[in-house]
Amino acid sequence: MTATETTARTLTLGRAAQKLALKPSELDLAVQLGHVRTVPGTGGGRRRVAQTEIDRLRGAPDFPDGLRERVRTVGTAEAAELASITADRFTKLARTGHLTPVRFYLNRYRAVVWLYLAGEVRGFAAHHPELLTGRLPHALRARLDAGDDARPRNWRTRRLGLLLRGAEDPWAAAAAIATLLDPVQLAEVVDDPYERAYLDRLRPEPPYGRPESLSAREISDRLLLADEPDEILWHRINLALALDEARAVRQAPRPDGGVTTAPDLARASTRPPVPAPAPAPAPALPAARPAPGRSGLLARLRLRRRKSVLGVPTGPGRRG
Repeated sequence: MTATETTARTLTLGRAAQKLALKPSELDLAVQLGHVRTVPGTGGGRRRVAQTEIDRLRGAPDFPDGLRERVRTVGTAEAAELASITADRFTKLARTGHLTPVRFYLNRYRAVVWLYLAGEVRGFAAHHPELLTGRLPHALRARLDAGDDARPRNWRTRRLGLLLRGAEDPWAAAAAIATLLDPVQLAEVVDDPYERAYLDRLRPEPPYGRPESLSAREISDRLLLADEPDEILWHRINLALALDEARAVRQAPRPDGGVTTAPDLARASTRPPVPAPAPAPAPALPAARPAPGRSGLLARLRLRRRKSVLGVPTGPGRRG
């Protein structure tokens, strides 16, 4: 086999997981987090992993334990042990946004079980010892007494950041943002039915698979949708901006093979921007590039986007 043929070799995700001593779910997370690079599949099929990437990872001094540890997830009890605190205190810190879940699942009682990256838990404990002992600050106690729980919202923000980082096309980025809005909100932002249909075609797969029971599916689906007014507003703004960028690249396909007319484009470009949500303490979500002539507000959104760090709760996410 020539060097060119070796370089061109790729593996399916399942085979790559075996080569890297990972479970399929661990490989999926490693890909999302950027630890494992993938390449497009032939003819638009599922993404694959190049043999050269497998060789790179297997050649690391800490393989396989290092890679496996970087994608290790823990529930509340194990996370509390890693931080040397009680499970109750860990839950309070997570509810106030100090730790962001990376995944969730429903247990047999259909309760949501949040999972965290073990490395992030250890890092938090090392950098915030003042929150591990003693009485929590008054502001945090007040939020807990009011019933605040930032975990769903911060998880959605984190997931969106991962999806945007992996989006290969402006329309795919817009479709990722669209998953956070319910059908009514989506129709208000995207008034063209052909564009809505195209976004639906590009919609990312749900992160939890397809629960068998209807009630479990409803719970999981509800966690995917923005549910607070300022969060909804933020994603509406970002979707409008992402659509402007996507339309500049190409128009959504239509049954007759046509494209959006000039009046449609004019209407889209002059749509008034949605007022900005209340300021958030963390950097803004990655947002699409504003079209020429947008207001100073949307220009600032673009600037904040450049400063955002993916994988960390930003924009509408909460932080204690």
